[in-house]
Amino acid sequence: MMTTEAMNRSSTQPIVNGDYDIGAFFDEMFESPGVPRPHYKILLDHLTTLNAGTFEERRRAADISFLYQGITFTVYGQQEGIERIFPFDLIPRVIPHAEWDILERGLSQRVTALNHFLHDVYHEQRIIAEKRIPARLVFGAKNFRREMIDIDVPRSVYAHITGTDLIRDEHGNYLVLEDNLRSPSGVSYMLENRQAMKRTFARLFENYGIMPIEHYPQELLSTLRSVAPHGDPDATVVLLTPGVYNSAYFEHSFLARQMGIEIVEGRDLVTHDNHIYMRTTRGLKQVDVIYRRVDDDFLDPLAYRQDSLIGVPGLINAYRAGNVTLANAIGTGVADDKAIYAYVPDMIHYYLGEEPILQNVPTFLAENDLDRSYILANLDKLVVKSVNESGGYGMLVGPHATTEECERFREKIQAYPRDFIAQPTISLSRHPTYLNGELSGCHIDLRPYVLAGETVKLVPGGLTRVALRRGSLVVNSSQGGGSKDTWVLYD
Repeated sequence: MMTTEAMNRSSTQPIVNGDYDIGAFFDEMFESPGVPRPHYKILLDHLTTLNAGTFEERRRAADISFLYQGITFTVYGQQEGIERIFPFDLIPRVIPHAEWDILERGLSQRVTALNHFLHDVYHEQRIIAEKRIPARLVFGAKNFRREMIDIDVPRSVYAHITGTDLIRDEHGNYLVLEDNLRSPSGVSYMLENRQAMKRTFARLFENYGIMPIEHYPQELLSTLRSVAPHGDPDATVVLLTPGVYNSAYFEHSFLARQMGIEIVEGRDLVTHDNHIYMRTTRGLKQVDVIYRRVDDDFLDPLAYRQDSLIGVPGLINAYRAGNVTLANAIGTGVADDKAIYAYVPDMIHYYLGEEPILQNVPTFLAENDLDRSYILANLDKLVVKSVNESGGYGMLVGPHATTEECERFREKIQAYPRDFIAQPTISLSRHPTYLNGELSGCHIDLRPYVLAGETVKLVPGGLTRVALRRGSLVVNSSQGGGSKDTWVLYD
């Protein structure tokens, strides 16, 4: 047990010292031991002036601020309590402008191709007829919605909000890990992280040319209004939430408040003559766009799950009639499928006639006989993922798995090959992170948020997620991860 004297002595130690080990990974801050990358020099100079005691005080202040504002997330199935403060590390990730420019162009290209794909599979199905992607993968996808065939959506945009997860390998190359097109979460944490950093390091912000992200809610509102059924620039937009017990309810209420729109539950909406109306104290008001944070299956008990208490009876008929826009569109999840992900580079070639700017992680499909044989022979070396799971669930990290865990996955893959993909274990880049009074290298990824409406646009940055357990490759908050602010620099 550490004595009071030792604790006091450790609190006066600088958090930056010669003990930081960059390891055999691509380190975001250091290009070699003790030598920072040029865009990190100002940050590192500032950190060298702080000791562990001062830094810990600032970290606690940020945590208290998050607690008072209700910035939490929910972990289901935890006996010790499900509501937690979202873990936040005060050492930001810094991205130079030239690097961001590549990411922005690559993500815009990718989301454009995905929207072309979604329109195609629900209309002409050319990419399937020309055998550029196997029909069995599309029609066998859990979230393919046959009832969306031949239904036109405004501007032919299905994925209005996309959160694409990026990683960097040991050489510093950016790779797309997965696309999240159904209901990507986390953008509220991106915005609140920035405010926390401005309060904590106000002077540091004066020395960096950091591009702003605070305008994201208005960009989101503009995007949603641009896809209103009849092009009304003043269209009424609402955010549909499952309710206060949903794990992302903080984000739902936060975004509604920031956009200046109503947050509603299914019981607040009614259908009449294939139009959607919101109950208000002044009577019914027609709704034009619903930013829904409710899964397809629960949207309308007359069309999908009859036991849904959070949906709106008749919503699908109003949607099919073209009287309300849903963001994201019903059926968008077919492109969320991790087996479909493997074909996104082909989509870019097919629909845009371009080379992909951002590459996928090499992916093996268990439904393919040759790939499946390779996966089963190399389970201890691969990361195996369920095609429809998220949040770090339904995953086997082979190098860290037990023999029993590998065997369980072997049985699942053999029984349900369509449900699994596998990827090589990537040495994710690491970033200095404050753990137990010192800097430690922790693995990170990046989730930028892409908005697609009249145009495709991004705010400069995203949610940098960090694995707060030493050696862990899983950055999801439900698996012990946290986040960092992401600073994109001006030229």
